[in-house]
Amino acid sequence: MTWLDDTPLLRLLQLTSPALPLGAFAYSQGLEYATVAGWITDEATARDWLGGILEGPLSRLDLPVLARLHAAWQAADEAAVRKWSTLLLAYRESRELEEEDVHVGHSLARVLVGHGVSKAEPWLRSSEATFAALYALAASEWAIPRRSALLGYAFAWSEAQTGALSRLLPLGQLAIQRILSELVRAVPAAIDAAESISDDEIGALAPSHAMATALHETQYSRLFRS
Repeated sequence: MTWLDDTPLLRLLQLTSPALPLGAFAYSQGLEYATVAGWITDEATARDWLGGILEGPLSRLDLPVLARLHAAWQAADEAAVRKWSTLLLAYRESRELEEEDVHVGHSLARVLVGHGVSKAEPWLRSSEATFAALYALAASEWAIPRRSALLGYAFAWSEAQTGALSRLLPLGQLAIQRILSELVRAVPAAIDAAESISDDEIGALAPSHAMATALHETQYSRLFRS
């Protein structure tokens, strides 16, 4: 095996690394409010909360849209890219979630432009930019297969959420790793579900998650931006 054979895997690791300068560490996606409100208090409730989001919104909305964005970039169909990116933003249930998606999307666009990906330039200030759209562009440009891209996306989300959790509750490193391990075990099934649903089936409802992200907007003391 040559270095060229390994490049897509290494690029995937780079794309999902917490060291990528996107500012994602500043967001908790409602997790902060859920802990302040007492909805999440310990390892078990944290695992249930994050597992529910993985099996719901992530596997029935974000991941199916990501798969379609990947296909659209590979087909050089930017109209389809904008359609799916706009749809994803429309499904965001609070102002903070929408702002997070656009902010991180713009950040990834800047990173990609810095890596010579010219297709990212129109997205630097686009109001339709989402993290998934630019992530899919990177995966397409760097020859990362679709399923690998989906696995990486789901893992990066899981790692970011457990990282936020470690700053919100005194759970300890082993408890955080146990929660992350549970999420990792559930990821392949979430990917299978995402790849099997039709366009008309895309969408998810998670009322408590939506409420947490909306109520966080007026929370008095905050560590995170969402």
